[in-house]
Amino acid sequence: MPSTLPDGSPAPADGSLPPSALDAAGARPFGVYLHVPFCTTRCGYCDFNTYTAAELGAEPGASRSSWADGAIAELRLARRVLGDADVPVSTVFVGGGTPTLLPPSDLGRVLRFLGDEFGLVPGAEVTTEANPESVDARSLAGLREAGFTRVSVGMQSARPHVLAVLDRVHTPGRPAQAVAEARAAGFEHVSVDLIYGTPGETVDDWRASVSAAVEAGPDHVSAYALIVEPGTRLAARMSRGELPFPDDDDQADKYLLADSLLSAAGFSWYELSNWSTSAAGRCRHNELYWTGADWWGAGPGAHSHVGGTRWWNVKHPAAWAARLAAGESPAHAREVLDAETRRVERVLLEVRLVSGLDLSVLDDAGRSAAAKIVADGLGEPDALAAGRLVLTRRGRLLADAVVRDLLP
Repeated sequence: MPSTLPDGSPAPADGSLPPSALDAAGARPFGVYLHVPFCTTRCGYCDFNTYTAAELGAEPGASRSSWADGAIAELRLARRVLGDADVPVSTVFVGGGTPTLLPPSDLGRVLRFLGDEFGLVPGAEVTTEANPESVDARSLAGLREAGFTRVSVGMQSARPHVLAVLDRVHTPGRPAQAVAEARAAGFEHVSVDLIYGTPGETVDDWRASVSAAVEAGPDHVSAYALIVEPGTRLAARMSRGELPFPDDDDQADKYLLADSLLSAAGFSWYELSNWSTSAAGRCRHNELYWTGADWWGAGPGAHSHVGGTRWWNVKHPAAWAARLAAGESPAHAREVLDAETRRVERVLLEVRLVSGLDLSVLDDAGRSAAAKIVADGLGEPDALAAGRLVLTRRGRLLADAVVRDLLP
């Protein structure tokens, strides 16, 4: 169910960027996102740019075996576009799709190319997403040997009936086994992803899922409210009345429960939907996104941002591969962000962080709104006195409303 790409201005065929985007290249943290669009089956809630083998068929360039060559070709283009700037890579994130459907050797080959052509900063974070059924002890050992430092396991729920509604195919105990195998392979940092608010999920179901995630022994947990995306199988089932739509109050209760259970287990929130047991356990790659740093996204449908210019690739793997084979950029379109757009995006993203939003980003009306937000119990008074807006637990529940008040 490929996602819809936004509009934008035409992207140059050679991938070149405006001089303004390259002015400080290398001065900001630089990450690389690699999109692997392949899945064995599609989950009913997913609207990411993914394809099953049946959907791709035998189209040239669309096979799993050619993905690594395509990714390297795009990263070679990136090195050329960035010119002489020294831009060592501080984070790599391989997402999808199901990246671990590819052999560790293929993912490792792309990582070696990044090291050779860009350089990896000492202690670089290198993450791959993994479905529990797509890895085993041997493949995880291969990923660790290839240079991966972090793995994010898609658990979603511990209850079979909830997994069935989501069209997840792993058995409930498999994520914990995958976490144990990752630890045994030498991964210091392991994350578990959860979804709450699935139709038919009770509070007790959710409590069991969070408890199972904690007991698996990760140092990071992500918990996301179920969002029903148009065009997905889940949305169609709800539209037909087969399943109820998510309930906002139910999701709020489950968020509070997750925060309580995770806090009691030694986790601390650092972004609205993310908790870790230490600063070292945070996902540094996602922090690049949330703080407006630079990243190059390689792969079908991948998005990138360098110095205020944002662009996104063509979605279909065959179209992506064809562009690269012709020596052209796979970018579909782009936009150059003006100062006001960048300011608004800072507010949208940084208010979600435990470090909070610098009040200097706001205009006079926004700063007045921030004071009222704190007076209403949605922001921390001590942080406001220090010139930042940091949300309380109740404020996190109402983050969207907070943003609307800050940007009247």
